[in-house]
Amino acid sequence: MRNLWSLCIAAGLTLGLSTTALAEVKIAHDSPADPEGSGTYVWGHAFAEHLKANGMDAKEYERGSLGEEAERLDQVSQGLLEVSMSDVKSAGKVDKLIFGAYLPYLFDDIDHLDRAMNDAGLMAEINKRVKQGGIRVLALTALGPPSGIFNTKKPVETVADMADLRMRALDESQIALFKTWGTTGTIVSWAEVPNALQTGVADGYINPVFVPVMFGHTDFIKYFTDAKLTNAVRLAIASSDWYDGLSDKERGIVDAATVAATKANREWLAARESKMIEEVKAAGVAVTYLTPEARAEFVERSKQTYSDGVLSPEDAKLWIDASASTK
Repeated sequence: MRNLWSLCIAAGLTLGLSTTALAEVKIAHDSPADPEGSGTYVWGHAFAEHLKANGMDAKEYERGSLGEEAERLDQVSQGLLEVSMSDVKSAGKVDKLIFGAYLPYLFDDIDHLDRAMNDAGLMAEINKRVKQGGIRVLALTALGPPSGIFNTKKPVETVADMADLRMRALDESQIALFKTWGTTGTIVSWAEVPNALQTGVADGYINPVFVPVMFGHTDFIKYFTDAKLTNAVRLAIASSDWYDGLSDKERGIVDAATVAATKANREWLAARESKMIEEVKAAGVAVTYLTPEARAEFVERSKQTYSDGVLSPEDAKLWIDASASTK
């Protein structure tokens, strides 16, 4: 059923599902308008600018102005919102294959992940599956360096140090990961994370290094382990009804805008990556680097999620094979 928010969007922001160049392409941001600190903002803004430069009317909407994650997903799936900067869980609700992007230690870096997505056919397979939910994945958007472990209590130097930490989980794939480390997780929405950390509902989270600084969590987040678990990415998703309804010319512009936006996002990452860890140190967060032996144990345990996690064995193999073929 359409919720009240979606009905308001339908009445106020669209005249139906007709999608021509004369219609406004709405782009919902998931972060503040911060071209220095937010890679997803860089992607969305570059996408909008390319569309406008090529004759398509695009408008960017501030974070939260079109609703939170679930509301935006609902709007995209119904064709009421054309493009949303969203979490991986949004596509994962339709089909779990996308969660392979978060398989720990599977990819050397984001270039390796890009090759697997585009050259080994993963993006095409993902979009084939998520179309049933009315969405299309346009791109993976980089957030920052590979994710590490933040917590409020102590330095984490080994897997054993995780045992008494209850971690905030983004989704069930992270719950499975924490289990392999011998600890527990609880799914908490991002809006509730500060309260969860301050009240002890959760003791930490996995995120790229800039997150506590950007969201003001350094008053209670005090420790970061640079574990380099997974590439830190979110998604740019589009309404499949909108995308499929474009003319050939319009679709070509949108595809070119996707390429341009992804290029801008990766250039932003290259320029910002080395600065981010210095910023979190300056904010009073102690940084721990894993020894080769400690990292090896994290890697070995984390690989259990390849076959005993959220993905089916068949889907996990698609990711493992794509990684191997694009190294």
